[in-house]
Amino acid sequence: MAATKNDNLPLNSALWLLPALLAVAVVRLYGLSEAALPDYDSVRNWQIVREIATGNFRNLFHHGSPGFSVLYVPVAWLTSNFHVFQHLNALLAVAAVGLLANFVRREACLTGPETALLTLFIGTSVFLTFSGRDFTMGSASLLVFAGLLRAYYQRLQRPSPIALLRAALWVALGLCINYKFILTLPILAVFELLQRDGLLWRQRSWLRVVSIVAAPFVVFGLVGVLAGLPWYRWPAVYYNVLFPGVANAAGRQGSVQLDLLYYPLVMLKFESWLVLPWLLLLPLVWRRELFTALQRINLVRYLAVWGYAYLAGMSLLLKAPRGLLLVYGLFYTLAFLSLRRYAAGWGLAVVVLAACTSNMSRIEREVYAYTPSSYPRVAQWLQQRGGTKVASTVGLGLAPFGIDSVVSITSEKQLPALRKRGFQYVLLDGYYLVTNVPQFDSLRRQQPVAEWSEPMLTSPLLFLEHTEYTGLNYVKTLVLQSRAHHDSVQLRLYRLQ
Repeated sequence: MAATKNDNLPLNSALWLLPALLAVAVVRLYGLSEAALPDYDSVRNWQIVREIATGNFRNLFHHGSPGFSVLYVPVAWLTSNFHVFQHLNALLAVAAVGLLANFVRREACLTGPETALLTLFIGTSVFLTFSGRDFTMGSASLLVFAGLLRAYYQRLQRPSPIALLRAALWVALGLCINYKFILTLPILAVFELLQRDGLLWRQRSWLRVVSIVAAPFVVFGLVGVLAGLPWYRWPAVYYNVLFPGVANAAGRQGSVQLDLLYYPLVMLKFESWLVLPWLLLLPLVWRRELFTALQRINLVRYLAVWGYAYLAGMSLLLKAPRGLLLVYGLFYTLAFLSLRRYAAGWGLAVVVLAACTSNMSRIEREVYAYTPSSYPRVAQWLQQRGGTKVASTVGLGLAPFGIDSVVSITSEKQLPALRKRGFQYVLLDGYYLVTNVPQFDSLRRQQPVAEWSEPMLTSPLLFLEHTEYTGLNYVKTLVLQSRAHHDSVQLRLYRLQ
């Protein structure tokens, strides 16, 4: 039967969240102190937060996410240690799991043990674990999305102007954190069409909603203008995403790419064996809840519309596992609720814990195994020899480890100019393979002065995370990853002659 809300759930059912979230936090943080920032965007975000903390707003609208940068400015006033930022960001993602699980607990009337099982199930998602260890806006986006899910569900269940405006506030916050939050707007429009209660149009509610959603653009736009930036800098991010002017360094151009198999293949290989089958069976298992009395919203239909609509939309755009970041937790929840229809008590616990154990095995293989970094050793080698200025091929992984100047390059043709500026070394960083920028063959044929392995630069998930940049499909990306995996060395250092 459809899940219904029970406002009289005992408090102890919520208390089961705490030990489960503690376990999820251990999973997410394990070994993170040995890691480097895994990608270019993570390093740039760390650099930009530190810039803004010193009053430099030049990159405030980097990736259209000023709220994310401002969120961490107080941290930058206290420390520049990137591991602090990385750990805090991981804990934001853990909080997002808790917020989602608590919402489902209330609306689906879960018992305490069921709440703990759901939390562990979502929390051991392989991709959510992987993405929760970077320093991008993904973790904060998940937290805001979980808040929006609850707020908008309340708007649908108990329509009122206050509930509508509360949901609008979550949307505005999400747009500050991550420009991709704009993809929630078409789905919210679908719900409004299904609901058809006219609330949005009563007493000019639409005007207040638009004002709330537009407010961050006005406020941050004004801050940008006062800092000397063009007033259109933030909206220009959206324009550039929709209408990219030139091909990037990997040769990718455009933002549309129909591929219906990419995300199912990712889920099949990296996520729980419970999730994809239940997603395929969902229309049969919940046919009454999904297809009757459409104006009366229920939890399963609510989560399914979010999940399937997001999947459909992202299947039309350039792909990367993070394209479905906001709905991985919903897919896990739908699988859990479907299984719960046919199993209860110890039967449910055994199956879900077996699935969590399988997830942990994959996390060990796909996340932990690639975590230890050699960038600290590269930095130590350079510091012992007075190497203060280094060019790096595409990646910036070396930058957080105390080298005075690390500059990313996308072509060997940039090296002569850098040599004149006093750069002493060039690091052939295997990140150029991750991003499929094939501009460094002649450099690779030279004899390096030192070399190190860097496991993260051979990670399948890291390669797949860059398919949005490379434009490659799932199969071609893993062929590229296999090439990197069979190379025993990913970091080669050369002296600039």
